[in-house]
Formats: sequence, C-alpha cells, structure tokens
Amino acid sequence: MITLLVVLFGRDVSNAAHGSVSPRRSENRTFGQLASVLISQENYFDSRLRYLLTNGQSLSRPVFAARLTQLADQLPLWSTQGDQLRRPMLAHDVNDALAQETSQRVNDYESLLSFVAESLVLPTGTLPWAETSATLSTSTAQASLLSTSEQWRNKRWSLAREPGRVKLKSTANGVALLHFATTMQGLRSSPSLAPLRGVGIAAVSVQPAPLPAPTGELLLPPVPRVHIGVSVLNANYIDQSVSVTVTLIPLNGRGLRQSQTMTTVLGPMRAYAFVPKLLTTQASERARLIIAVAGAPTAPNMTRKRIYGVVMSPSGNTTRGPK
Repeated sequence: MITLLVVLFGRDVSNAAHGSVSPRRSENRTFGQLASVLISQENYFDSRLRYLLTNGQSLSRPVFAARLTQLADQLPLWSTQGDQLRRPMLAHDVNDALAQETSQRVNDYESLLSFVAESLVLPTGTLPWAETSATLSTSTAQASLLSTSEQWRNKRWSLAREPGRVKLKSTANGVALLHFATTMQGLRSSPSLAPLRGVGIAAVSVQPAPLPAPTGELLLPPVPRVHIGVSVLNANYIDQSVSVTVTLIPLNGRGLRQSQTMTTVLGPMRAYAFVPKLLTTQASERARLIIAVAGAPTAPNMTRKRIYGVVMSPSGNTTRGPK
C-alpha cells in the first residue's frame, strides 16, 4: 500500500510540473494518504507493544522474544517511509516535521524494546536488533514519545486550511503513558518468563572405542593417545557461559596427570561439542577420568559431572584378563 501511494505521490508531482490545474491540492491530498498509512502503522505498533507488555506474563520466553522481534522488524521501515515524504516541500514544512518526528519515535521505541529484552535476559542471538538499538532510558524514551506526539498534535493541522483541506491523524500514546517500572516488574515475576539456567552433559565419546566392561569403566586397547569428546546441552532459553574440564589422574604410578579446561557461550537450547587435546596414555595404565561442567545449575534429568575408571590393556592384549 505504501509503495503504491509513493508512486502516486511522484505522479502528482510530475503532473504539477506539466501544469496540473490544482497541483498543491493534489500534492496535499496524496501526502495526507501517505501520512495516514504511516501514522496508522505507528499507532497499531503502539497498541500491540502496550498489549504485549501488559499481557505477556502468560507467554513462554521463546514466544515473547519472537513477538518482540516482530515488532522491532517494523521500525526501520518507518524511517524510510518518512524520508520518502520529505519532497516536495509542503506548506509549513509539515512533511519534514513528520519525517523528523517519526525518526525520533523509532529511536524511542527501539530503546524500550532493548530495555525489555535486557531486563528479561532474553538471548541476544535471537534478537539481533537488540545489540545495536538505541540506549535511552525508559523514562527519557517515554518522555520523548509524549513530546513528539504533542509536537505533531500542533503540526498535523498544517494542511487543514491549505488546498485539499487535509486533516492528518494524531499519534497514539499508549506506551508512553505506561507505568513502566510496574509493568516490567509484572513481566519479571512471571514464572514462564523467568530466565532459568541449566546445563548438563549430553554425551561423551571415546576413541578408540572402549571394549566391553562394567558400567563406569573404560577398557581401552594399549594405544598411546585417547581422543575424548564431550557434548554439553544448554536446556533453557537463555545465553549461557559454560566451561568443561577434562582431567585424567593416574592411579598406579604409570602416566601423568593431565587436565584441560575449555569455555564457550551456548545459545538457547543449544548443544556444543567440546574436543580437548588428545590424552596421552600407556599400556597397563589405570586412571580416573573426570569430566566436569561449570557455569550453571544442573538441568533436570542430566548431570554436570561424570567419572570413569580408565583401564588400558597390557601391550599386545586387547581383551580383559583376570584381575
């Protein structure tokens, strides 16, 4: 719709250049249609954001984040549409005023959206707009929304007595008038939006493949190096820093103590495979292998620590003999 109206606006300017009977009336009315579409989008956005903030307690974190992103994706388009309306200049610079105030309101709304995302500790990887958005305080952003709305209230009558008698829409103030601290407290206290943390070891791989042995024991052929892989799962919708420490402790005087720690940031409900350096082993060595995950509480039905007894077969024997 907005694209079609921009085309019509350009056609009217062309007609004016060729001696249209009432170029100013045509320009004013076309601008009025374009401005009406833009302001209607802003007002609809305002009502949706207010509804989300005041009724979002029942939503899950992924759904709430998705709706925030849907709203944020609309904002850059407003600035583009406002800039398209700057020419030709109309009476009282009304189109330039609309473009400037729209740009400011975009900045205000972006600041509020970013504050909401930060307050709920929503994962930034799912909200790319939050990393580059404006950083006004909520009180400053709300005051700015009220100020631009008041400025536009006076400016929107600029064309009422000009050719075409255009009356422009007013802007909504639903979000600007919210008691933001109380609203955010309601969202932060919602169990479904709470930023819970939980990680666990999803799987451990060993190469070469262990031979049959009792649970908790790794019976390995007499190889000089063993490859370990550890998959860690972030079970919640939150960014989570984690570290994995792999330690091999010799028990029978053969071999050396070895320990490695690796770190990363896991995205929401994501798994990551840690691959430490190869562990040096010896034939007939007995050791304890400890794999520990740190950085968050243990996720339900998972563990953050696994301990294995490591038994290296004697040289030339890959089967388990009598103890």
